[in-house]
Amino acid sequence: MKNRGIELTKEAYMAQSELAIFKEEMKQRTNNFAHDCIKFSFNLPNNTLEDHIRGQLIGCSTSLAANYRVSSIAQTIPMIVSKLSLTIEEADESEFWLEFSVEEKLKTNDRAQNLIRDAYEISSILIKS
Repeated sequence: MKNRGIELTKEAYMAQSELAIFKEEMKQRTNNFAHDCIKFSFNLPNNTLEDHIRGQLIGCSTSLAANYRVSSIAQTIPMIVSKLSLTIEEADESEFWLEFSVEEKLKTNDRAQNLIRDAYEISSILIKS
């Protein structure tokens, strides 16, 4: 099989296809996570603390999705590593703000717990990759 004029073995072609599928699935997962965090944030009460948490959570969750998206099209290994590192940091920060909202008893529902789990899983997957 040929890919951009380069002869690939069947195994190499399959591995490349699996990587492309993984990248697309992670791009969608991080994008969905950002949208879910925004929806979660808009359900927080309106006062000074919640406004701060809202801004922080929206900022880090959307940055997570944007940095992952950029990492999937980066042209150099150092750029890929840099963007994935930022993505992991933003996932951890998102997890922090979600946990903080639960600790402050602003949200204790399943939605918060699901988002905390998603943030942890995203960082775990990216650390392993």
